[in-house]
Amino acid sequence: MNGRMINITFPDGSVKPFKKGITAYEIAQSISARLAAEVLAASVNGEIYDLMRPITTDAELKLHKWEDDEAKHVFWHSSSHLMAEALESLYPGVKFGIGPAIENGFYYDVDLAGATLTEADLPRIEKKMLELAQGKEDFKRIEVSKADAMKHFEEKGDQYKCELISELEDGTITYYTNGSFTDLCRGPHLRNTEVIKAVKLTAIAGAYWRGDEHRQQLTRIYGITFPKKSMLDEYLVLLEEARKRDHRKLGKEMGLFTFSNRVGMGLPLWLPRGAVLRYQLETFLRAKLQEYGYLQVVTPHIGSKQLYVTSGHWAKYGKDSFQPIKTPQEGEEYMLKPMNCPHHCEIYASSPHSYKELPIRLAEFGTVYRYEQSGELHGLTRVRSFTQDDAHMYVRPDQLKDEFKKVIDLIQYVFKVFKFDKFKAQISLRDKVNREKYIGSEENWERAERAIIESCEEKGLPAKIEYGEAAFYGPKLDFMVKDALGREWQLGTIQVDYNLPERFELEYVDADGARKRPVMIHRAPFGSIERFTAVLLEHTAGHLPVWLAPEQVKVLPISEKFENYAKKVCELLNNSEIRASIDSRNETLGKRIRDLSQFRVPLLVVVGEKEEADGTVSVRREGANVGSMSAEDFVKYVKSAVAEELA
Repeated sequence: MNGRMINITFPDGSVKPFKKGITAYEIAQSISARLAAEVLAASVNGEIYDLMRPITTDAELKLHKWEDDEAKHVFWHSSSHLMAEALESLYPGVKFGIGPAIENGFYYDVDLAGATLTEADLPRIEKKMLELAQGKEDFKRIEVSKADAMKHFEEKGDQYKCELISELEDGTITYYTNGSFTDLCRGPHLRNTEVIKAVKLTAIAGAYWRGDEHRQQLTRIYGITFPKKSMLDEYLVLLEEARKRDHRKLGKEMGLFTFSNRVGMGLPLWLPRGAVLRYQLETFLRAKLQEYGYLQVVTPHIGSKQLYVTSGHWAKYGKDSFQPIKTPQEGEEYMLKPMNCPHHCEIYASSPHSYKELPIRLAEFGTVYRYEQSGELHGLTRVRSFTQDDAHMYVRPDQLKDEFKKVIDLIQYVFKVFKFDKFKAQISLRDKVNREKYIGSEENWERAERAIIESCEEKGLPAKIEYGEAAFYGPKLDFMVKDALGREWQLGTIQVDYNLPERFELEYVDADGARKRPVMIHRAPFGSIERFTAVLLEHTAGHLPVWLAPEQVKVLPISEKFENYAKKVCELLNNSEIRASIDSRNETLGKRIRDLSQFRVPLLVVVGEKEEADGTVSVRREGANVGSMSAEDFVKYVKSAVAEELA
């Protein structure tokens, strides 16, 4: 083959020769006109490419259509540039920060040069975006020198882009132009704007430049686009359902949690009903932990600064996130506990250990504290105080994979019980190039990464590998679940750590009498109680399973005459470890039932003359009539429902 040809390998393993410099779009055309019309982006040797970018070497090629996450990312990133072009047309002098694609859509942070933007302005911007899109504007990639890039944006008066350019290496800088708009961008982008057929700008928010509270506040405009109007219509229905399921709304309606400015931002207050829910979650997991041989421990909410210097967390995060607490004692500094693992290392180190004792599994529902910027706080999903269902296992190297696989089993059981039937696993490894942000030896990292990859393979668990997503002390396996609305949440994590045992000088005496280092596994099936609760509420729309509901049964006497019988029924239920109470308010039965709907009590029991005479109860479950049964049979009914849910 001459030097003007390259080999392209397709996902099915087939290889075809093409002219050097051919584009992915031209390759799609050579396969079929329909494919060329549908393809939005391409992966070339694992890197996302513009469809019109020349391919100059032998390569593995994958073409991406709308159904692929890669295509959506390119589609929405391109849409952020289209929105920027519309803004520049409508708001002369606007300056631009960053405009990335996100999980659902995109945003752009903009400085409107004194102009104000309200929700009422969004339809005008949408209209302009569609008008520009219909112009079939090409996205053109241009490589520029650092000096030319700086000159361009200085002349434009865009200080934000100038700051970004100042941090880039010469020879790595690219522009993208669509219509009259030019942006500093690595890409990739769509071939042109023609495929953008539907636009919805969804929200306006404030955002500090580069996330720094001490810098300029910009206007963040969120949006989403689609290649078909029908897709947007479906999305808007989904969005409305998501609003109804917002855990902040549900938490207020159901009386689960609240926030107080006097207590502090991002510090949730769990109300009595919410406290019951938390307790049930903990009780559920504690039972499984006992089954798996975990030992419960309790550690303080603060720790000496030196503890985190030893662990490496202070060097990694201390400047931005963790501030020490000074005591009257000169030079003495403490910190609010940002994680539990250093405390658990000290518990392990408090006594000698033989190889026969391992694995040692230490578990704690430990509350930790981390500073999050006020703009990042969001209900229970992003807080400054949260409780991790944390555990750390100390194992011999030969035990590592077996123990890791047991944790996979535990997490999958948790997902099954809560009906998170759709989930993905992600193996998060080090960055391929930048190793500066990680601690520990190359050898230990390779061992840890290999153990995770092999454990997943042996369990038959498909897992996507993502580079650069590891913790600074070790690689991890993350679980992403899809909720009832198809949204993806990160829940559950398992990490392999050779480094903290080194830093804390942890040891065990092996069979040959030699002192050796254990390997440490970090794991949290829930992740945190707060985040898990938020996701579960939105997944179920607040209709929690019977075993978890803060109040399982509400007893409703038809009138005051039957309150005594209602009290007897309620007493029987509570003595049978069923959470029940009476609603005997001076309201009609119908109004009481309607009022109670906000609390999502799964079981309602109505009692009146007939029920009192027969010793029965009339049962409703989630609004549906179950029928009449004796009070004793109802106890059995509830316990059977709980057993079925936890099976």
